[in-house]
Amino acid sequence: MSKVEKLSIALTGELAEQVRVAVRTGDYASSSEVIREALRDWTDKRERRAAKLFELRRLVQEGLDSGEPVEREPLDVFLARNRKALAERQNG
Repeated sequence: MSKVEKLSIALTGELAEQVRVAVRTGDYASSSEVIREALRDWTDKRERRAAKLFELRRLVQEGLDSGEPVEREPLDVFLARNRKALAERQNG
């Protein structure tokens, strides 16, 4: 087991009551267990956020590395042209 270090924390009344209720109802054996689980969840959330940020940065770099941007026709022009072509195929 890892070395245990005692810390003193301050919680709002509402959070402190939530911790007490979790212990009182038997969901947790102690306040420390509640806080440890909350910290594990917080750590997991931070790691997922960091992984998403890493992937976003990778994708941005991939876009930058792909070369100069190419001018494209506006979406409404593209859609109109393709709708017309589809209508011609269906009618013809």
